[in-house]
Parts: sequence; structure tokens; C-alpha cells
Amino acid sequence: MCMLYGMALNSPDQLDFAFLASPASPDLQAAQSGSASAFEARSTGHAGTAGRVSGRAAMRARTAVMFSRLQNMGLRGVTTLKLVTTRSVMVSLSGGTLRVHEGYTDAPENVLRAIVAFALTRNRARRLDARDIILSYEVRRPAPRKRPARPMPGDVALLTQLAAAHLELNERWFQGSLSGIPIHLSGRMASRLGHFDPGSANQTSEIVLSRSHLKRDGWREATETLLHEMIHQWQHETGRPVDHGMEFRAMARRLGITPSAKRSVRPLFPLLSTRFK
Repeated sequence: MCMLYGMALNSPDQLDFAFLASPASPDLQAAQSGSASAFEARSTGHAGTAGRVSGRAAMRARTAVMFSRLQNMGLRGVTTLKLVTTRSVMVSLSGGTLRVHEGYTDAPENVLRAIVAFALTRNRARRLDARDIILSYEVRRPAPRKRPARPMPGDVALLTQLAAAHLELNERWFQGSLSGIPIHLSGRMASRLGHFDPGSANQTSEIVLSRSHLKRDGWREATETLLHEMIHQWQHETGRPVDHGMEFRAMARRLGITPSAKRSVRPLFPLLSTRFK
């Protein structure tokens, strides 16, 4: 799986519009001829909810046209194009499905060619070059979730320890190559332990950890979660896909943590640094 911005694709604020047809399909022909009614008839089969149908038909048309443009620029091996609206995922490729933020439908040709290159190339330098071109084009994204103006009671001490842990782990495992980035605590993570946000041109990268995870499971588990997110930070800063693929698993094994996106958590409470000695 190849992902630019490396966030989960099943977030609640995401809308997917899939297009699986070939460039010669009736849907694409309708899109190119401007016939939204043809999409409307095929997508519903009955009258009603005209506004929603019209909007979805228009999005299907945009998806079809973009799919055709990308294929004309050399995109191969992709059977499905999905336009998404998320704050974090810009481009991702999983199997035969390419997901692209809908803001790129109006992007210039050099940006679309960079999307094709990012999806196809296995060369790290070329992928990094493509990433820079893609991210240089600003797309409209949902506003970030608001955080409390002040940390919760006890957060200051926890955040100080986490910042020190990030510095220690960076020196120990990454030779100090990672950037110092903000670390936050969240009370809204019901099922996730942590999260890496690579940011954007106007927003710095950050790591967010579940507050309840720290309080419930202790420092040993918390530092493993922090190290997990630091691997994603390393992927992002070195131009690699931010995912849980082979490179992630190899790095996780080398660092001695669970090499997967999920893990069983055991509530243990040793000192912060003892996990990595």
C-alpha cells in the first residue's frame, strides 16, 4: 500500500466516489459530453432526492474524466479511482484502487503527472520528488478538529515526559535524524492508541496519543505507541509511503515493537526508559 499523508481512509468525514469503468465506458462518454442526466439515470433508477442525485452524478462525472486523464498520462494497473474528502489523505494506492483527494481534479497537468509517478514508481527519490510536487498544490481541506485551549490537569507533566521520550528514542533508533514535532494528548480516541499527522504546507507534523491509553496502560505501552508513530514520522520525512507495509514491519521488528497496525495492550507501569534498554 502506498499512501501520501498516511492516514486511515475510513474516517467519518470521508466520502468515496468510485469509478471502475474503462475510458470507453458509457459513463465516461456521458461525462465528457456533459450529460449529467445519463449519470443520474444509471445511478438511481428512480426519481426523487434530485439534489443529492445531481451532486453524486456530477462527482461521478469528475471522477470519470480524471481517471481518463491519469490513464492518458500513463497510469496502469489501477482498476478503481476514488475521490475522497479528508483532511489528511491526499493520494493513496492499495491494490488496484487509487484514492485521490477531490481537490486535485482541478490541478494542473504537472501535478496530475506527479500523482501518476507517485502511484507507479518504486524509486524513493522519484517518489519524493513527486510528493513535493503534489503537496505544492494546495487543496481545500476540512478544518482540523479544535483542541482545548489549555491541557487537561496533569497533561503538562505527561507531555514533558513524552517530549523527552521522543528525543531519547530519536537518538537511540534514528540517529537523531527526525524533526522535533509537537506531541498532543487526545480524549477523543475511542479505539486508537495513537496517530501521526504529517501536516501540510501550512501546518507542522504532529503526533497525537490517546490520553486514556496513557492513564490506563502505563508508560511501557505508551512508549511503544510513541515509537510506532515515530516510524510513521520517519517514513514521511524520508519520502517513503506512510503505511504498515513491509518497510514498516521490518523497522518495527528491528526496534522491538509489534510489527502491525494493531496490537494487544497489557497494562504495565515500568519507568519510561526501561522499555528500550
